[in-house]
Amino acid sequence: MTGKMNPKGRLYLVPTPLGESGLPPVLPAEVQQRLSAIRHFVVEHSKTARHFLKQIAGLPPLASLELMELSEHTAAKVLPDLLAPLLNGRDVGLLSEAGCPAVADPGASLVRLAHQQGIQVVPLVGPSAILLALMASGLNGQRFCFHGYLPVVQDARDEKILQLEKRSRQENETQIFIETPYRNLRLLEALLQRCNAQTQLCIACNLTLVDEYVFTRAIGEWRQNSLPAIHKRPAVFLLQG
Repeated sequence: MTGKMNPKGRLYLVPTPLGESGLPPVLPAEVQQRLSAIRHFVVEHSKTARHFLKQIAGLPPLASLELMELSEHTAAKVLPDLLAPLLNGRDVGLLSEAGCPAVADPGASLVRLAHQQGIQVVPLVGPSAILLALMASGLNGQRFCFHGYLPVVQDARDEKILQLEKRSRQENETQIFIETPYRNLRLLEALLQRCNAQTQLCIACNLTLVDEYVFTRAIGEWRQNSLPAIHKRPAVFLLQG
């Protein structure tokens, strides 16, 4: 007589705040309650994950939780080990460093493997900088494309900017991208130099925080005004030609 196999656990995709805004404004109480029952987490960085988890009411002491790291440096051969608790019937929470897991985030590889293993994936409600920026931009929300990071090398970056502007104009499509915060101003200056004066540019910075900044104007107007204080602050850029 064979023993009955344990049902597989569920992989919960857990959004985290985009900054030091606290949990109540960005995570529904039902989401926090769901998290209080999870004991295994896959996280990008243990230190920041602990800072987030200690705010969840009902969680046991952090020392009793299992935190397994998954970053851009994690080898693909390690991913099956991260699924082990799920295959043993335990629920697992996947945390991003900020915002929604698996969106511009290394967690996507684990989610893909979970689907291959027949594991239920459950996305939880929380802040997405990309969608919040698009909502507030006034640009085309019917057709849009997220490109992640643009090239770092100047010539390649400038060429990419021109390609995105042309695509946006031809397809009537909003182009969305991000940059490492300390390079924000460098990217903004390149946009102002390379883009047509009539092209619309939205800058969405520090979303959900008290000093949130979202503003859309034509490139020509941006050139005539002082640049916003976005150095070393998380920002999303949206372009529509």
